[in-house]
Amino acid sequence: MQISRRGLLTSAVVGLAAGAVSCSEAPAVVHAAVKPEKDRKPAPDFTLKDASGASVKLSDYRGKVVLLDFWATWCGPCKIEIPWFIEFEQTYKDKGFAVIGVSMDEDGWNVVKPYIQERKMNYRVLLGTEMIGQLYGGLDALPSTFMIDRSGKIASVHIGLASGKDGFQNEINSLLAAPRAGLAGPGVPAFFRRPE
Repeated sequence: MQISRRGLLTSAVVGLAAGAVSCSEAPAVVHAAVKPEKDRKPAPDFTLKDASGASVKLSDYRGKVVLLDFWATWCGPCKIEIPWFIEFEQTYKDKGFAVIGVSMDEDGWNVVKPYIQERKMNYRVLLGTEMIGQLYGGLDALPSTFMIDRSGKIASVHIGLASGKDGFQNEINSLLAAPRAGLAGPGVPAFFRRPE
């Protein structure tokens, strides 16, 4: 039996599409669309280290729209989304927007730093922990991406490969265009802090 190039290519694309939805064995779920403001929950605050060793708190980004992406170097769908996030950082960084990538790689900076340099990632990348994963619902699949509004509340969640670049871009534009109502003074968000 001979397989044509077209048939082989079609099979490969279908196989990749089926496997590229998320990096887990859990069913692929994509939660998109910005929630109404009254239905949004505060994003759990955290402090993690970036590639230079500096401590970064989510609340450092108060007053900005934040795309918070949990990913890993071995995750195929993450590799699809990262170029979009690089573009979003470049396009919207001067408009009150930031991308924060949280790597969940078990091998740590040994694999993450070369990956960041190789892909020329222009946004802040932090090294995640199991505790941070639990704060954000357990992260059953990667990528898991949270759109956080200017007041520090989760406006949308994408589990697995999202509905596409345009879907993210529409959410970013919607959140950037939203009035800054609800902020107590310039840029003061309602980030949730864990009780100590």
